[in-house]
Amino acid sequence: MAQLLSTAWHGADMVVTRSGIEIDRVATQDIERVILVCRRGGATPGDLAYAIIETPSDHLLLPASSGIAGRVHFERQAMWTDKACIYWVDESSAKLPRRVRPGFWLLRSKVPVYQRLSRGQLDPAIGEWPLEGPQTWEQRKWQRIVRSRPLAVAHASAKL
Repeated sequence: MAQLLSTAWHGADMVVTRSGIEIDRVATQDIERVILVCRRGGATPGDLAYAIIETPSDHLLLPASSGIAGRVHFERQAMWTDKACIYWVDESSAKLPRRVRPGFWLLRSKVPVYQRLSRGQLDPAIGEWPLEGPQTWEQRKWQRIVRSRPLAVAHASAKL
């Protein structure tokens, strides 16, 4: 039977549990950046492939199945807006080091399993990603709406 990985807020801490047992915890004040790696442009929370939470010393990789999308997109929206720490990248541009991706050679998955890694293990890879942000999901949604309007580019240019 597969063990269910989940995330939740316990006070000011984000807690990671496996089958209801706490396996990791990160304090809100330690979160420096959240990187949401998405498919299909990240138009919906269901497009999340995985998330990376950066702390001063570590990266936490969380698969979408952990519920991290809800914790970042919809819970504590004021906190995320104030922190201005959410960044976005398309999955096709977010190449992880091979040792981080699960599976065997030809059967490697693009989506990592939950793990905590030192900053030195992922910083070089993340430094090459074309990150967008900081912006919350709500800010991103409104930006997408504005861009989709007819003459949105001309209107934006006229303001300059």
